[in-house]
Amino acid sequence: MEINYEYYRIFYFAAKYKNFTQAADVLHNSQPNISRAIKLLEHDMGCKLFVRSNRGISLTPEGEQLFSHVKIAVEHLMSAEDEIKMLTKLHKGVVCVGASETALHLLLLPALKKFKETNPGIRIRIQNHLTRQAIASVKQGTVDFAVVASPADFPDFFHVRSLMQFQDILIGGNAFSHLAKSPVSLTQICRYPHVSLGEDTMSYRFYENFYRNFGLKLKPDFEAATTDQILPMVKNNLGLGFFPEKLAEEALATGDLCRIPLKEQIPGREIFLVEQKKRPLSLAAEALKSLLIHSFPDTAA
Repeated sequence: MEINYEYYRIFYFAAKYKNFTQAADVLHNSQPNISRAIKLLEHDMGCKLFVRSNRGISLTPEGEQLFSHVKIAVEHLMSAEDEIKMLTKLHKGVVCVGASETALHLLLLPALKKFKETNPGIRIRIQNHLTRQAIASVKQGTVDFAVVASPADFPDFFHVRSLMQFQDILIGGNAFSHLAKSPVSLTQICRYPHVSLGEDTMSYRFYENFYRNFGLKLKPDFEAATTDQILPMVKNNLGLGFFPEKLAEEALATGDLCRIPLKEQIPGREIFLVEQKKRPLSLAAEALKSLLIHSFPDTAA
């Protein structure tokens, strides 16, 4: 037996309010249409569902039995409809983003602040990873997408989009201010202590290759666990360090750090947004992705 869902919906409101006219008002329908639908439902069910009297209507035992099931189904569907409406209006939802350390501080955190101002009901989950771990989380589907800094190796089934370019500089504390007077070579820099991220990071690999191109070997004296640990270590004169220029601006302006010019040109780097090509994103994730893409001038498809 196939019965139109709309009949059940009409039955639900008629039974809930025990009044066809009130049910019609809620459903933006007419009382005759409500009565007609109930009669058709009773015909299809093969039994009376309502008892009509001068005092109004009441459910028959069969009607009570049917209502106990219809109530659960209709209210569950209405709840689902409300949730979908909330999602489509971005009043609620969850976005999970993987991020490498550099990408997190340089790009993602400022973007998230802007996103939350316009979408306060969206929850954001950040998985702060090494670059390869962030890429693995996209592959495993544990995040919607990831933002990572170069260098990075991407699987062929990923869609990769450049979000921004950035430049690293060599910085030092006040004890190394004499090196800031004129350009120095990498060979000279090797005589001084050096702070870097650990060997398991892509940033380490980037500078390892940079040194190798000039016949030198990277030998850091201190290895920081995260990018934001490098700055205080350099400020405390533990060694020189390579650091994104944009993130060092404030400390350079206050004189807590000095910029050490290099004779060799440090290659530029990029931040990428990576996602699976065939995995659809939620509306909330699409909204954040769109903000990231359109917030930075270096975006390229």
